[in-house]
Amino acid sequence: MFHLKKKNPLGRNAEHRKALLRNLAIELIKHKRIKTTVAKAKALKRYIEPILTRAKQDTTHNRRYVFKHLQNKEAVKILFSDIAPKIMDRNGGYTRVLRLGMWRRGDNAEMALIELVDFNEALLEAKKEKKTTAEAPTKKRRRRRSRKKKTDEGATTAETTQTQEKNNNQPEESSGTSDSESKEDSEQGNA
Repeated sequence: MFHLKKKNPLGRNAEHRKALLRNLAIELIKHKRIKTTVAKAKALKRYIEPILTRAKQDTTHNRRYVFKHLQNKEAVKILFSDIAPKIMDRNGGYTRVLRLGMWRRGDNAEMALIELVDFNEALLEAKKEKKTTAEAPTKKRRRRRSRKKKTDEGATTAETTQTQEKNNNQPEESSGTSDSESKEDSEQGNA
């Protein structure tokens, strides 16, 4: 049974999997965005989120904890000096996995892009533009149906009741001719 087995083994033994995730984490910290398979990206997300949370507090204990998992001095330095200040106000969700919609040629594995959320410059610029356009006055949306002019509600309800009473009191003309026949008769009389 597969109960209580949360980790994706990624087809590797434990040591190989740890080395793989460590190397992917180091590359993600250095380059801020990497291209890999969807399965590896999801496993990396679970691996690196606690490390990024530890990096928010710059203490000796946290630096040693992060170094134990990464074992790369340069990556630890970048993490605590560049990345930690940017993610300080974020409560989790430091990475984003984007499916690319393409598959690797050899084994047809689905590819994905994993990136640090606060380092996607194009997306951050789009958000800034959106905020500036939101501050500008927006056009009113046009509606498809026309609206009646608003008047006093009491007057409109009184008028509608009066018109309904008039329609009920007027006798209906019941002649054998229809409206189209009566129009033809009136046209012939005029001609």
